[in-house]
Amino acid sequence: MSAVQDGFDETADVVVVGSGGAALAAAYTAASGGLSTVVLEKTEYFGGTSAYSGAGIWLPGNQVLERAGLPDSVELGKEYFKAVVGNRTPASLQEAFLSTGPELVEFLENDPVLRFQYMPFPDYFEAPGRIEGGRGIYPVPLPSAELGPWLDLLRPPISTDQYGVDQDRETLIGGQALIGRLLLALDATGDASLRTGTRMTSLITEDGRVTGVVVETENGTRRIRAERGVVLAAGGFECDDELRARHHGLPGGRWTSAAPGSNTGDALAALREAGAAVDLMDEAWWCPATLFPNGRAAFTLGLRGGILVNAAGERFANESLPYDRMGHEILRGQSTGTSHIPAWFVFDDRFDNIPAISQPVPDPAAFREAGLWRTAGTLAGLAGLIDVPAEALEKTVERFNGFAESGVDEDFHRGEDPFDRFFAAGEGPNPCLIPLERGPFHAVQIVLGDLGTKGGARIDEDGQVLNESGTPIPGLYAAGNSAASVAGHVYPGPGTPLGSGMVFGYRAARRMVSQERA
Repeated sequence: MSAVQDGFDETADVVVVGSGGAALAAAYTAASGGLSTVVLEKTEYFGGTSAYSGAGIWLPGNQVLERAGLPDSVELGKEYFKAVVGNRTPASLQEAFLSTGPELVEFLENDPVLRFQYMPFPDYFEAPGRIEGGRGIYPVPLPSAELGPWLDLLRPPISTDQYGVDQDRETLIGGQALIGRLLLALDATGDASLRTGTRMTSLITEDGRVTGVVVETENGTRRIRAERGVVLAAGGFECDDELRARHHGLPGGRWTSAAPGSNTGDALAALREAGAAVDLMDEAWWCPATLFPNGRAAFTLGLRGGILVNAAGERFANESLPYDRMGHEILRGQSTGTSHIPAWFVFDDRFDNIPAISQPVPDPAAFREAGLWRTAGTLAGLAGLIDVPAEALEKTVERFNGFAESGVDEDFHRGEDPFDRFFAAGEGPNPCLIPLERGPFHAVQIVLGDLGTKGGARIDEDGQVLNESGTPIPGLYAAGNSAASVAGHVYPGPGTPLGSGMVFGYRAARRMVSQERA
């Protein structure tokens, strides 16, 4: 990085806005290729939503899967992806994503700091090309002592950051390990400047080309020139209530998102100002979420018991569906006239906490005090507490208990898919169907949450941002949730957001490495 005299305060080859998996993959690729790279993070921590995540990375046919002995390939991945995504996104974009995955993993693992392992977690749809046990890869856990001073700059886990629950950080796993490893690798290149507390406020355009950014720091405004390009990978607009209301038109707001509160659409505003075309603005990576006493809603998955009922006191979906698919089922209620927002998670007294995975784990006493956990000795009594018809709830439970006895969910086929059974905790003919018969009965409020929005800039195969006519805007790239997802309206498997974001960050930086200076 160097100072200049042409109206800019400094110059770099590449400026990356954001610091999650997609952003750091782009920055690492650029810096490894010898380009001077500036990473801009507006908060005090690096990592974004990626630091909260389980850090699954969905890239079919890569060498980590091969090491684990999985019979996977890029061609199988293409077959599966095409079957579930269809034609909603350009075939060329799907091809670039899937064909580049193995190359990206090989490139990253050439650095001894960047290590990944396979962990079973089923793909989310029954479709041709699906691999039994899934094809997600995850970062190898990282002893926090290896991070040194970077540990204090790594965004804490979501349970700590949003709920104030202390979590052991002696060994970093999931998103903590992914971001930690990427920070170490990026720092070791010697060609990267990583900055917190630096917010991009606008892009700088000269003769139709994006040539830099304007940023706000604690020391005032600065203009940074980007000789080869700017990569916007700063998350979506999930924590801006006005944007959510405009594009989603749903009950809820920033409190329903599992993303950091700083994800307020800065990249989207800059993209639109630059003339970018956008897509999928009504979409998100949806999920059921448990409403907590602090007013936030925590991502909830892996239901091991109980049922979900809507305002009519009736089941409306297979409760064991993958989270994004269940999110879409919750959404579907908005068009039926019977709202599923909120839904109620109803279970019996065989469970001493919600029979599902939530981070953090609910404290029943605190939930009861906040009115979010309701208990009654009978189903009719519980129905009165959650304002659903008592007769309907009793019939719903009676019918479900019959399914539990027979082992067949005739209404929604719960327990028939490998994903359903991955979390099963019951016994009998169908371990996903556990009867509700041991009073007292409990209900916890479930709302529609998300892991981030999906709408953003249309991009080409190299992450170049496209204008309304489909022409790339010179010098401007987008990746992660700042770009419209290659997955369209669906969530194919564990790690699709990170996998696709990292691929297009990598492809954008690789293109800048290979090009001549502007």
